[in-house]
Amino acid sequence: MTRRTYLYAMLLLAAIAVLAWLLWPRPPVPVAASLVAEAAAEDTTGFARVERPRPLVFPADQGPHEDFQTEWWYYTGNLTAETGEHFGYQLTFFRRALTSPAQRSERASAWAANQVYMAHFAITDVAGGTHHSFERFARGAAGLAGAQADPFRVWLEDWSVAQVPPSSSEFPQASRLLASSGDVSLDLTLRDLKGIILQGDRGYSRKGPKPGNASLYFSQTRIASEGAVTVRGKTYRVSGLSWMDREISTSALGPEQIGWDWFSLQLSDGSELMVYLMRRGDGGIDPFSSGTLIAPDGTTRQLTTEDIALQVTGRWRSPRTGGDYPAGWLLSVPSAGLRLTITPWLADQEMDVSLPYWEGAVKVAGAAGGREITGAGYVELAGYAKSMQGQF
Repeated sequence: MTRRTYLYAMLLLAAIAVLAWLLWPRPPVPVAASLVAEAAAEDTTGFARVERPRPLVFPADQGPHEDFQTEWWYYTGNLTAETGEHFGYQLTFFRRALTSPAQRSERASAWAANQVYMAHFAITDVAGGTHHSFERFARGAAGLAGAQADPFRVWLEDWSVAQVPPSSSEFPQASRLLASSGDVSLDLTLRDLKGIILQGDRGYSRKGPKPGNASLYFSQTRIASEGAVTVRGKTYRVSGLSWMDREISTSALGPEQIGWDWFSLQLSDGSELMVYLMRRGDGGIDPFSSGTLIAPDGTTRQLTTEDIALQVTGRWRSPRTGGDYPAGWLLSVPSAGLRLTITPWLADQEMDVSLPYWEGAVKVAGAAGGREITGAGYVELAGYAKSMQGQF
């Protein structure tokens, strides 16, 4: 998934917000926003870069990589209540280094930090016709936010995903996902059904032609999920499937790349499809766009732009930001006999956060190899409300 430019902008905003908070009790948001808008470049000197494939080792690589500038843990999923209601959810944690490893020094204060964390939480309530989105920032100090590998845990205040003891030998590793804001909350137990999927070339995902313009990228594409969602003053018992994306990098998109469309789809035949298409300022699709087709047995096939055909079938305009988003797609992989119609559960699933984007639950219908197929997934659309170019 190519969220890099957006992420850098957001985590720069997080860094500014944390520093401003240290100096002023209640800094005005327009000041932070204007500082982000004026930030035209970033210093990546001294950080590790992803320049070639390297072995990924688990559980170590689920933990933080503070020698790299940026990383994230990205959870999305579709859930159905026992009473039939449908929900989508997103819980994402981002880490951003404020200084390179060579610039860091030991400081006695427990509040001292060279890492800042940001998190996004959202619930799509289809029956209620609403999309709830929330955002938080915290320094990686004093226990406010952080990540660890073994046992796995990533958190920002009381939002977290953490490894828990297995309930049976069938599921040797399980995690609990927790998030709440006001009267909206989520409590899920997650059990990976397929194992770690390496995206790109053995986990090496190139995003552009320059050396180091790449990430370490792996996913869990089929995670059994069950628990509770609370909205509209009511708690629903739910179950469904989740998807986890993990990327680690010190990199940035090229100045010609203004946004992207990202798809993660779980299909009824036990396969999954990930596609990201990076959009250029001239209206074209960047050749470093990519995808992965994951078979039911976990084997993968990397896709290029020549393998993927995407047609937009509808649009939705945000009344808040004016962003004109796609709102329906026909996605085909002809060489795999795959032809999918993708429809948002709700048109308005725009994330109402510092830099708005659209991220929402979708349903899928179509054919695979001439056989009828259904499914569900998530789509992310960045750069429609505001270009991602130059936002870091």
